[in-house]
Order: sequence, then structure tokens, then C-alpha cells
Amino acid sequence: MTIHHGHKLDTTHRNLQRLFLFRSISLALQMLMIFVALRWLALPLPVLPLAAIFIIHTLWNGFTAWRAQQPRSVSNGELFLQLLTDVLALTGVFYLTGGATNPFVEFYLLPLMIAATILPKRFVWGIATIAVSCYSLLMFVYLPFNPNSHMHHDASFNQHVFGMWFSFVFSAGLVSYFVTNMAQALRERDRTLAATREQALRDESLVALGTLAAGAAHELGTPLNTMAIITDELRQDYPLQKDIELNEQLSMISEQIVRCKKALSVISASAGELRADEGEALPVDSYLHDLIRQWKTEQPTIALQQHIGGTQPAPRLIADIALGQAITNILNNAAEVSPEWVSIHADWTPQSLTLEIRDHGPGISQEARVRIGKSPFSEKENGMGMGLLLAHSIIDRLGGQLTFNNEQQGACVRISLPLLPTATGEYSS
Repeated sequence: MTIHHGHKLDTTHRNLQRLFLFRSISLALQMLMIFVALRWLALPLPVLPLAAIFIIHTLWNGFTAWRAQQPRSVSNGELFLQLLTDVLALTGVFYLTGGATNPFVEFYLLPLMIAATILPKRFVWGIATIAVSCYSLLMFVYLPFNPNSHMHHDASFNQHVFGMWFSFVFSAGLVSYFVTNMAQALRERDRTLAATREQALRDESLVALGTLAAGAAHELGTPLNTMAIITDELRQDYPLQKDIELNEQLSMISEQIVRCKKALSVISASAGELRADEGEALPVDSYLHDLIRQWKTEQPTIALQQHIGGTQPAPRLIADIALGQAITNILNNAAEVSPEWVSIHADWTPQSLTLEIRDHGPGISQEARVRIGKSPFSEKENGMGMGLLLAHSIIDRLGGQLTFNNEQQGACVRISLPLLPTATGEYSS
């Protein structure tokens, strides 16, 4: 699977970019060494064939830079071909400059090391076989340096030793930089793939949960309707004038039945059975005021401190019923651990909404912070641990983020959500 988001480059494209940079440095150094050999060492090197190799290799490197910017995925075979051209180009240069006696023949190791870092084993052995074959052939077939007669043997040997030293220093520097960066890119890719697999497993469990929830909501609908009918009949048989206490109890039961029906409606909505009038775009200020007003009706004894404000006119928010349930669930959790004080602070810009819910409870344990949003977890005695998991999934589905932090007293849950532009009238999925 290739990881592309628009024109964002994946690991193989970044490796191709690094290969372009590596080849550019290598070509520049090779041309510098040829210039030094011609100008200061007066070696009679074949200039035209060398220039032709450098020109062709530079043009190929330009194509590599262009290819690294294209969205089409880069295969292992293509990377192998790129490194193979480097081996062949080095072979041509070494053939014209002394063959295996060239002190820079160690450059053969560079493509091999890069291949060992980014390619599967069979491609690495392919590069190794070709490089060793070319090196072995250069021991017998090459154009000798043929230095001028005034150059002594000792001077030639010193030049050879210096060339080998410089070759080693340059190779060590390139290997340290490029191979390290490529290995780091591979580790980042592995982390990304691990996170993707974890997200896929979490989504799979949520889909299964949604299926079970939808079935449970369907099964519970009939008995709740039956209870509602019986309760209404009893209220008619025992009006307020006849039995005040019983009528109040029946009214309370009716309210709880309505609340259960509403919860089942939310479960069905979360499972994908949204009605046509849900999911519309509403101004964020009116949406939050209505949500908080409804929550305070259900939790009249909780002391709620609220601050809602931002840029005006207020941008629009996707009024997803599941989002309302997620925020309500977080408020309920805060109220359970801190019934004496709960705070909700909402602030928005034209692009995003930041919602912070604070309490004066015991805070969030380290275990909870690790597991919340990844698996069902609850610190309540009879809790199922699904509320925060679903809230995390809902907010993530809407493109937002849900984070948990401990403060000096209590915990803070921060919700960040993207908003629609003010001029947007309707939301279309």
C-alpha cells in the first residue's frame, strides 16, 4: 500500500530524492578529481569519453529529480535500476582512469550500502554481484594512467595513498549521512504502518460494536414502546387528583423511557442510520448553547461554569448527533467525578473550534491516558469503557482531536474540531 495524501511524498520518493543528492555530490567530486588530475598532476586522461559519461549521468540525475516529484509510486525495481546506473557509470569512469588501480575504486561500496539499506535482499545481491564483477573486470581491462616520464615512482605511490585516504573519508561521510537518513525514514515508515494497522483494528472493532449496537437498539425499541403505552394508560387511570405520589412516579418513568429512546436513537445514528434532518451545518455558538442547555436540563444539580465565545459571525459546525452525544458523555464523566463544579470553555476562530471541559476530580491515571481511544477502558466500578472510545472515534471521524491532561486540580479534556467557512450555507458530504 502506497501512502499518498495529495502530493505528499512517501518513503520511497524521499529515498529517491536522497539518491539524487548523493549522486549530485558524487558527480561533482568526480569531476573535481578529474580536473585536478588534468591540471595539477598532468595525467593524460581521455577527456572526451569522460565528459560524455558525466553528461549522460547528469542528465539521468535530472530525470531522477523529476521522477522523485511525481505522485506515482516508486518500486523496488526502479530503485535497483537507479543504483545500477551508478555502478555502470563508475565502471566507465574507472575504465578510463586506471581501472582497479584507481584509488577511488572504493566508491563501488556506496551504491551497495544504499541498496542494503532500502532494498530487499535479492536486489542487494544483484547490485553486489554486478559491482564485484565490474571491479574484477577492471583488474584486467582498463586504460592505464601512463604518467609522464618525469614523475617518480614514489610520487605516484604517494598520490595513490592520498587518493585512497580521501576516498575512504568521502565514503565514510556519505555513508554516515545518507544511509542514516534512509534508515530513519524506514523506521518512520514502520511506525506509520504500525499506527495504520492499529487504527484499522480499532475501526474494525468499532464497526462490530456498531452492528451489535444497532441490533440491540432494534430489539429494545419494542419493549420500551410497550412500557411507554402502559405508563400512559396508568397515568390516565390514576390522574394527579386521584393519586399524586403515583402520578409523579409514573411521570418520572415516562421521562426515563423518553431518555432511553433518545439514547437508542443516538446508538442507531452512530451505527450509520442517520435521519435526513441530521448532519446539517449550524452556527457553532447556537449549537453549543443548545447542547449545554439540554445537558443542564438532564443534570440540573451540577454547578456548570461556562464560557462560549469567538469570532463573529460565528462559523458553522457539522451538527452531527453523534458529536453531541460524545460531548455530552464527556460532560457526564466530569460531573460524576466532580459534581460540585464542572467548567466548559469554548473558543473558536474562523477555521477551528477548541472546547475544554474541566473538573475538580482525581484526574486521569497514566493507564487511562495510554488506553483511552485505543481500547475500551473504564475506572468506574460498573463501567463498560465504551463512552470515551466512541467519543474518540467520532471526533476523529470529523477530523478533530481529543486530548486528556491533568491539571493542578482535576482533569482537562480538550476537543479540537475543524469548522466550515461562515459563508457556507449547507453541508454536503
